[in-house]
Amino acid sequence: MKLRGGWLFPLLLALQFVIFFLQEKVAWIAKMSNVIFLLVYITGLVFLWLNRHQPGLPVIFAGVLLNFIVMAANGGRMPVSVEAAQFLGREYIEALKAGLYAKHQAITSDTLLPFLGDIIPLSPPYPRQQVISIGDVVMNVGAFLFIQHLMLSAPRHGKGNAGEEKVTASVNQ
Repeated sequence: MKLRGGWLFPLLLALQFVIFFLQEKVAWIAKMSNVIFLLVYITGLVFLWLNRHQPGLPVIFAGVLLNFIVMAANGGRMPVSVEAAQFLGREYIEALKAGLYAKHQAITSDTLLPFLGDIIPLSPPYPRQQVISIGDVVMNVGAFLFIQHLMLSAPRHGKGNAGEEKVTASVNQ
């Protein structure tokens, strides 16, 4: 499979890591991080649009668009429900309320479109405790559809009895 602009995804991921690690060390990165994150989202939306013919990617596009809308409406930050995030600990809540996170902010009475923010708590048995948005849920459905397509369309090796293809496996003994 060939993705148009395939080099964009790793570049965007690397850029987010750079922001995450440098935001506390470089003042202008901290100040501009909300704008940078919005540009990352716009570029990601362009990448997904260019590849909308791939199964699952239109669904991922919809999820990213939902997250972009709520972030753009709130100054480039993803609003997070303090109530939903209680299980993440007091320190997280205090940092969230103080605005210490570059990509997130607490939902307040001034928050626009709070229902699109991170309002869904995930806790055990889910392996990673976090709060996610409806956009994240939609993106994960799209990712599932995309991966399923890749798995089901993968070339199979060998032939079965009636000319059917079969998957062959090697076992180390």
